[in-house]
Amino acid sequence: MKKIALITGASSGFGKEFVKLLRKEAELDEIWAVARDKRKLKKVQKQFGDKIQIFSVDLSNLDEIMSFGEVIKQEKPNIKYLINNAGYAKFCSYDNISVPESINMIDVNCSAVVAMTLLSLPFMRRGSHILNVSSLASFQPLPYQNIYSSTKTFVRHYSRALQVEVKQKGITVTAVCPGWMRTALYDRAKIGAPKTVNNFFGMTEPHRVAKKALRDARRNHDMSVYGIYAKTAHVASKVLPQRWIMKMWMMQQGF
Repeated sequence: MKKIALITGASSGFGKEFVKLLRKEAELDEIWAVARDKRKLKKVQKQFGDKIQIFSVDLSNLDEIMSFGEVIKQEKPNIKYLINNAGYAKFCSYDNISVPESINMIDVNCSAVVAMTLLSLPFMRRGSHILNVSSLASFQPLPYQNIYSSTKTFVRHYSRALQVEVKQKGITVTAVCPGWMRTALYDRAKIGAPKTVNNFFGMTEPHRVAKKALRDARRNHDMSVYGIYAKTAHVASKVLPQRWIMKMWMMQQGF
């Protein structure tokens, strides 16, 4: 039974950093890199070698996810790591985003995480790890990215609750809650809306966050928060009323 790491959103950015780190793990036979863009996936495979197996899957489409689930059932791998990293964001007012785009964000950020987790769990053993990428945005409601922050809150709560359920099986679930990272997600999220996020204070490099996330998962932590700014925001969300935090957010963004 081959041991694998399964990483979604693996064609660039944060997901690619996990590919880079986990390909060095001697115990892993393969890295299954999942993303929609097959051309980018092939570049990742060429860069990191034949240990990388690529799968083009549109994670907003449940039929495609279930078809990929059949591949897992046929191969029956020992999934040592599942990293649900694929994400989608649009930073704008509610009236600058369409209904299909809004639902697509929920499907990729929430439904795909649940589906991939449930499809993978039967093939995970004691010592396996699930890392679900949430966000600093999950700590409070955020106007002008109201759907994105809400989806990331779901991921954080889902992950921490699931951790309790699977702990007796020796499987850990970690909600990874990074702040701003230099990835393409933010370039795609900025659509030139009249009101949008424009202050990316505390921006950091994705490889630093990925390293800490893996370290925290191996230490059986149910959350991984990188950096002073993100940790401060986490503490503030526990002690300050949410309406205060939203006002501070609005001031920070110049609204």
